[in-house]
Amino acid sequence: MNRLFVAKKPIYISSNSFLHKIKKKYGVKKAGYSGTLDPFASGVLIIGFGSYTKLFRFLKKTPKVYKATLWLGLDSLSLDTENVKDIKTVREFDKEIVKKTVLSLKGEVTYTPPKFSAKKIDGKRAYELARENKKVELKETISTVYDIKLINYNHPFITFEAKVSEGTYIRSLGKIIADKLGVKGSLSYLERLKEGEFFYQNEKAIDIKNYLDIKQN
Repeated sequence: MNRLFVAKKPIYISSNSFLHKIKKKYGVKKAGYSGTLDPFASGVLIIGFGSYTKLFRFLKKTPKVYKATLWLGLDSLSLDTENVKDIKTVREFDKEIVKKTVLSLKGEVTYTPPKFSAKKIDGKRAYELARENKKVELKETISTVYDIKLINYNHPFITFEAKVSEGTYIRSLGKIIADKLGVKGSLSYLERLKEGEFFYQNEKAIDIKNYLDIKQN
């Protein structure tokens, strides 16, 4: 079976485990995915069956669009609702200040990726090493935030949407927002809405030949 389609990965499952469930459901032996999502994150995952797994590199998968909710006062080692250290009540901010803080991230952003991430270190995911209490050292990285907007601020929750370059860690963007506001903060929700031109809609499979034909016309 040769197919390419967009699936929606649920929260709290690794991309590999999710792929295994899909392979079992459709009875396929060869399958792969593009664009690993951390277990905490949900959303768009491009799945390929059979020989179509070789075609990921021909697809336009950037920029990526994410929707996230930042919980002000939540202090977590993994910058999400796992590995929580403390939760404190913090003062409410003026909405315009929050909006300006969120918008200030547009452009190039320099930061250190979170230890609990899908980034590979010597062939192993960083979050796997972190969960084993092993030393995790990640190098500083630069990402581009092409666009970012405030969706809602209902204290202590800030919901925003960001269009970003490949490899951007949205949990780190959330931390930067919290740091600029002078408080601790971690994500309570993260979803990838788009991966380039791909998005999840009605579980409809995409035929790669038709896709490439459309791109050429």
